[in-house]
Amino acid sequence: MRPKIEDYAIIGDCKSAALVGSDGSIDWLCWPRFDSAACFAALLGTTENGRWLIAPTLAPLAVKRRYRPGALILETEFQTETGRAAIVDFMPPADGADLVRIVMGRSGRVEFRTEYVARFNYGATVPWVRRLYDGAISAVAGPERLVLRGPVALYGEDLKTVGEFTVEDGQSVAFVLSYGASFQAPPSAIDPFESLERTETFWREWSDRCADVGPWTEAVKRSLITLKALTYAPTGGIVAAATTSLPEQLGGVRNWDYRYCWLRDATFTILALMKLGYHDEARAWRDWLIRAIAGSPHQVQIMYGVGGERWLPELVLPWLKGYANSSPVRIGNAASDQTQIDVFGEIADAMFQALKAGMDPPERSRTLRPQILDYLAEAWRQPDEGIWEVRGGPQHFVHSKVMAWVAFDRAASDLEARAFHESGRRWRAIADEILRSLRTRIRPQSQQLCAVLRRQAARRELAADASCRLPSRRRSEDPGNASSDREQVAVQ
Repeated sequence: MRPKIEDYAIIGDCKSAALVGSDGSIDWLCWPRFDSAACFAALLGTTENGRWLIAPTLAPLAVKRRYRPGALILETEFQTETGRAAIVDFMPPADGADLVRIVMGRSGRVEFRTEYVARFNYGATVPWVRRLYDGAISAVAGPERLVLRGPVALYGEDLKTVGEFTVEDGQSVAFVLSYGASFQAPPSAIDPFESLERTETFWREWSDRCADVGPWTEAVKRSLITLKALTYAPTGGIVAAATTSLPEQLGGVRNWDYRYCWLRDATFTILALMKLGYHDEARAWRDWLIRAIAGSPHQVQIMYGVGGERWLPELVLPWLKGYANSSPVRIGNAASDQTQIDVFGEIADAMFQALKAGMDPPERSRTLRPQILDYLAEAWRQPDEGIWEVRGGPQHFVHSKVMAWVAFDRAASDLEARAFHESGRRWRAIADEILRSLRTRIRPQSQQLCAVLRRQAARRELAADASCRLPSRRRSEDPGNASSDREQVAVQ
C-alpha cells in the first residue's frame, strides 16, 4: 500500500525533485529535469513501475521525520526493537545529477534492506542492468543511464536489485544514485559525506538571507526553500509542482501535469521572493519570461516548459493506474493552448513590483511592453478559458477582466511612466474603460467589487490576488467544469 500524499516529502537540486515516502521509499523521480520522464513512478502505479526503498527489515515501532534547519535535507528516523537509525536524503545542487542516501546508526543495531527498481519512461521500460568495473550497478535504457554506488553487496532478484546491511550506533552507510547519458562514460563518483556538507552549506546560506518575520520566520524559511526547490536553475523557470496526475479528488479524472511553468503561479512565487529580498531569482525568472514569450504578444502562452518550450502535447499513460486508482495519468498539458487574459495582469504586477524594488527593466522589455499592451487593449473584451482553465470553450470571466485592469493600471502608474519614458494617459483611459464595463455589466450585488477597484485605482496599489469569486448566471454543459461554474459570472 502506497503512502498517503501527505506522507511524502520533497528533495531536490533546483533542476529536478524526488518524493520520499515515510516508509523510506523514493516513489517519484524525473531526471534530468522536472518534466523529464520518470525513472521511479511507483507514486502513480505500483512498485513494479520503479522505486528505491531503504527501510528496516522488521516493521519499525515509530517513524519520525524532519528537514534539517534551513536546508532541503530530509531525515527519516526509524525506531525498532533493536535500535534507532535515520536515512538522510538529499540531492546536491551541483552540475551533475545525483541523489544521496546515507543511513546513520544512532543507537543499538538496526538491520536494513534495500530494493532498487529502475524503470525508465514513466515506469514502462525495464533497463539492461550490469555491474561496472568499480562494482557500481549500471541500468541502461535507450539514451539514459542510472548508476548506483554503495558499500553494500547488491544482487539481482526478479528484475530488482536488492541487498541487506546493518548499522550500529555511530556507523554510516552511504549510497549515491547518479544519472547520465548511456552513450557517454558513466557519471563520476562523488563523495556522499562531502556532498552533504556542501548541500547543507548551500541551503543554509541561501535561507539565512531571509528577513526576520518574528515567530513565523522558520515557517517562512521552509516555504521559501520549497519555492526555491521548484526553480529550474539553468534557465530561471519556476514549475508549479514536481509531479503529474495527483488527483484533485481521489478516484477522479481531473489529474493534470503541473511540471511546467505557469506564468500566473510563477508571478506569485516571484512576488513572495522579492518581498523577502531574493532579487536574483526574480531577475532570472524575468529573463526567462522575456525569452519564453518571444516577439508576438498574441502567441503568449499561459505556461511553458522549464527551458521555455511551447509545445507541451498532452498524452495518457495507460500502463499507470494512477495514485489511489485515480486515472488517467497524463503527461503534457493541453491547457498550454488556452487563452487566459488574466496572466497579463499577473505579469504586469510582478514587473511593477520589480520596479518598486529597484530592478531596472531590461532593454527587451522596453520594446515588448507596448506591443503586449496594444494586444491586450483589444483582447480583454474577448472570452477566454480563465484562471479555472475550463475545457468547455471560452467564456467571459470577471477575474480575467479585473486582471486586465491591473495590467493597464500598472502601466499608467507614475513609476512605470518614468521607467519607460512615456505618458500613461492612454493606459489609464483603457483601465477606466474596463472599470466602467465591470460597473455596468456585472450583477448588482457585486458592485462592491467596483468600489474596491475605484479605491485601489486611486492608490494605484491593487492586491496581487484580484480573484473575484461570484456565483454563475448559467451552468456549463461540461460536467468537468463544475468548480468553474461556481466562480463564473456571465459578462454580456
